[in-house]
Amino acid sequence: MRTELSALAELAGELRAADVTDWTAVSGRFTQWANRPGLRDELRHHLQTLSGEVAAAVISRSRETTTHFAWCLLNQPGDKFSFWLHEYKPQRDWRIGYADSVHNHRYHFCTTILRGCYVHERFDAELDANGLVIKSATMVHSGVCEAGEAGTMLSDQFHRIPKAADGTMTFLVKSRPVRGWSLSFDPATNVSRRHVPVEERLGNLADRL
Repeated sequence: MRTELSALAELAGELRAADVTDWTAVSGRFTQWANRPGLRDELRHHLQTLSGEVAAAVISRSRETTTHFAWCLLNQPGDKFSFWLHEYKPQRDWRIGYADSVHNHRYHFCTTILRGCYVHERFDAELDANGLVIKSATMVHSGVCEAGEAGTMLSDQFHRIPKAADGTMTFLVKSRPVRGWSLSFDPATNVSRRHVPVEERLGNLADRL
């Protein structure tokens, strides 16, 4: 059986050799890769055999969100992509935040559900003339995504995950950011927010003192 490290190395090698600006092509390759037998076992073994130095690097790159823990397994400076595991919190621990609002992302990504399931909703969003505010959002699809399913989201597409089964985990391949911010929208209050990552704010930090 292939090891988990070889599974990740295989995908990384193919993406390094491919034109990752064509995310449709990335999506097709990712779907094939995600359907490999024993992927969960391979990823589990990879995590169990991380060296202390590599484990520390994973921890330093990872973060907690309002709905899940985002574990960064691979993020090499020369790559045009990164690998992530998302560990969803029990629903009772969710705080109103990003994943359960209507939102887009600064990057494209492909994902597969390793265990559990979640409700996934896609939306058409009407933006203002400058593309900085969501004026309205209309649901165009809603369904339950189960373990083994794979999907793709582009940076200009909007979605929401209002509910995930306890113990849900997903694997993602993310592109590098293709825009400087993302947007979220609360349909209950019609409030739109623009999200600028902290690393983008450093250059202007001194001016705010």
